[in-house]
Amino acid sequence: MDNVDKIFDSVIGNSLFKNKTALQSNYIPEIILHREEHIQNIASILAPALRGERVSNLFLYGNTGTGKTLSVQHVGNKLLSKNKELGNDNLQFVYINCKLSKTSETEYRILARIIGALGGSVPSTGLPTTDVYARFVDIIDKKKQLVLIVLDEIDQAVEKLSDNFIYSLTRLNSELKNAQINIIGISNNATFMDHLDPRVRSSLGEEEIIFSPYNALQLQDILKKRADLAFNDGVLEEGVVAKCAAYAAREHGDARRALDLLRVAAEITEREGSKKISLNYIDAAKEKLERDRMLEIIEGEPKQFQLVLYAIMGLDEKRQKEKLKEKDSSYAMYTGEIYNTYQGICEKLKIEILTQRRVSDILGDFDMQGIINAQEISKGRYGRTREIKLMLPSNLKGKAKELLEKSLEI
Repeated sequence: MDNVDKIFDSVIGNSLFKNKTALQSNYIPEIILHREEHIQNIASILAPALRGERVSNLFLYGNTGTGKTLSVQHVGNKLLSKNKELGNDNLQFVYINCKLSKTSETEYRILARIIGALGGSVPSTGLPTTDVYARFVDIIDKKKQLVLIVLDEIDQAVEKLSDNFIYSLTRLNSELKNAQINIIGISNNATFMDHLDPRVRSSLGEEEIIFSPYNALQLQDILKKRADLAFNDGVLEEGVVAKCAAYAAREHGDARRALDLLRVAAEITEREGSKKISLNYIDAAKEKLERDRMLEIIEGEPKQFQLVLYAIMGLDEKRQKEKLKEKDSSYAMYTGEIYNTYQGICEKLKIEILTQRRVSDILGDFDMQGIINAQEISKGRYGRTREIKLMLPSNLKGKAKELLEKSLEI
């Protein structure tokens, strides 16, 4: 028996899992812990749809992994089930994730995905966007119905496609004779609406629900419930769930992060041929996830975010060289010089240049994601600025730069 066969046999004979899907982020449990009030609020806002009435557009805000998507999908499933129970066929619930992991994602493609979810189809390319909108209207306006469109990570679509995309969707209601459209937007960025054109904000007329981060005790409850569903009895060492919860609580109360930690720790445990998930495997999983997560974030960022990061990385490289030459050389970068470098890259690539305020917002997002550390300092009579340090581990910088150059076609 060769080594490959041994690996296969050890996996077959040593499964820690009884239902691995319970640890996946897209798993919708029957009971969603610590979000009862949010779920009731969403249900109250969407309930008039059961009478065939148009409801308010709804926006859910909160950090990653705070239960926004889970809660709205839970209510959506219940809504469709109740509508069917009433013998009605006048309600559609469409979920689209707008996270632009592909730089080629366009308004056309998002519309095509919505049309596909409604049972229609359009070619992957080739039609004018106005024709795709016309096809969308034809599909939904055949009968009296309400179409609830969930746009998850809607801020990503706005960043890439501009707010005209949302405006066009909301304005379609004036063209529809039978159907009506409602938008449910989900965003990690609570201030993203502030950047929308006033006419777009006016057309939305939305209601908002804020999802606060989970604390460590709430995360423990969530993890314990999922672990009971996911694992065979006795495979978790004492303290594993608490350690996962503590890590995730420090990172903005991200339940998704806690579930990933537990799942990856179990996968590493299985590969090692061990029968129990120990605290050491949580540390190994944390290290692996941090490495993978950074690269995934960088690859999935909109183009303007990638341009700002490329500017930071270029300055960081320059600083590192200066540091080797001059022992007293200051390593930190400042907001102004990052903006000047970003401008130069945009001019070279003939790409629209964002305002310094918008770039400053992007730096704030990077700080929140842990890609940079931004510390506000006083420069006396010259005002205040932010001192920026790149926080990417040195073993990831080469791969990150390669990803950015490929994405930006540099």
